[in-house]
Amino acid sequence: MICRKIYQGKLPNSVLRQTIFRWFQSSVETPVTPVTSTVSSGKRIQSQLHCLRNYTPPFCSYTKSNASFTLRGCGFSTQAALDIPVGGIIDIPLAQTGEGIAECELIKWFVQEGDQVEEFQPLCEVQSDKATIEITSRYKGKISQILHVPGSIVKVGETLLKIGVDEILDPTETSDASEKMTSLESDFSGTSDISSVPAETKMGGVLSTPAVRNLAKQYSLDINDVPATGKGGRILKEDVINYAMQKGLINGAPACEQQNLSEVSPPIGGGYEDKTLQLRGYQRAMVKSMTLAAKIPHFHYVEEINCDALVELKTSFKNETSDPEIKHTFLPVLIKSLSMALTTHPMLNSRFSEESYEVILKGSHNIGIAMATPNGLVVPNIKNVQSLSILEITKELSRLLNCAKINKLSSDDISGGTITLSNIGGIGGKFGSPLVNSPEVAIIAMGRIQKIPHFAEDGNVCPASVMTINIGADHRVLDGATVARFCNDWKKFVEKPDLLLLHTR
Repeated sequence: MICRKIYQGKLPNSVLRQTIFRWFQSSVETPVTPVTSTVSSGKRIQSQLHCLRNYTPPFCSYTKSNASFTLRGCGFSTQAALDIPVGGIIDIPLAQTGEGIAECELIKWFVQEGDQVEEFQPLCEVQSDKATIEITSRYKGKISQILHVPGSIVKVGETLLKIGVDEILDPTETSDASEKMTSLESDFSGTSDISSVPAETKMGGVLSTPAVRNLAKQYSLDINDVPATGKGGRILKEDVINYAMQKGLINGAPACEQQNLSEVSPPIGGGYEDKTLQLRGYQRAMVKSMTLAAKIPHFHYVEEINCDALVELKTSFKNETSDPEIKHTFLPVLIKSLSMALTTHPMLNSRFSEESYEVILKGSHNIGIAMATPNGLVVPNIKNVQSLSILEITKELSRLLNCAKINKLSSDDISGGTITLSNIGGIGGKFGSPLVNSPEVAIIAMGRIQKIPHFAEDGNVCPASVMTINIGADHRVLDGATVARFCNDWKKFVEKPDLLLLHTR
């Protein structure tokens, strides 16, 4: 039974070490005495058998007239038994949070030294270049030592904290061994140190996430007193903020936003001083990605698109929609029409491998949307746009926006993009000059839609809703003619959205 658990890797290290050590001690049934063996030549050789601590013969037995003993073993080294954590202190390292992630920034702690923790209780929150992740405890015990402070950069495999476990399985207790091993198997095989999505936990009779409970703690609010508006009685971040505003604890802005504002706003009445701001999280990731983008030879293609039909289509969607949670904008139609154009121009939906001089044409249209958040610029992407309806794109875009606002995008939301849209016009500006998000080969910046005088085909001047777009392309892969043809097709779908019906599968 134990061998099978060890082979399957379903025993924790502390239990494994003590089990093997105790098992080895109980393996020798009688004391080992000097043994005299007779060889074929008739000579007698006196040999002293020694039980080495770091070796046990695998399932061997030896019987002589003057000595009888049996050794049972599996060929393990029991030297590890000497390394059993003193006092039950266990190191909790930063595990691998995603492919290619070598380090993470420690955002905040949910526990302090001396706190008692339960299994699966959140310990801290870390942020990689791709997502924000909560680290949970696999043990029940007491926080012995915290080794890092918020803002620290922690390498993968480096110890975050030490926990003194309350109970370590005593291998000498052999009763109901099979039931214990089965329990261990179910406890350790299906658990993980890392949860990419915060668990919803019943705390004090209410349903809320650790981030929401921590926000309530910042305002010194009892989470049980906060009115819940979420599904199934779940308390949302907005519920805590609104309740704090009713209590007069804040004046319309969350504490985190007020803190960020105070960090960069000079004091009234003088006393201007320089301040140093540490780049973290998404801002740190932007430094890396833009440094790579600076090495890419860019060229830009600028075009104007008439959006009169798009404006009418948006108005029609609003009039026909009864669901108050669905907010129709121009962006979902632009995303779907972009996917239609990519179908006939796959080179713009590709990735370039500089090492092998290969261009990988991506089968899925995973269109990234650049979003400005309080934590910096982030580019989540909508997966498989070619297979989604405009309504499905609208719902997914809304989900990504909500997750980005509260810094809860998963690594899957951020990774795997094939082309990027930057809707700078939502903030202001006619157009921008975007930089490619490597290893993608194209990015599109869209300016605001504005009413301008426009000459019709009959020569009359009439108002028109016009949007300026700027396509940034990797000139190592794309040439001007390819981008121009792609833009013409995309422009045709936007100016005549009824053509989408002809090409929708």
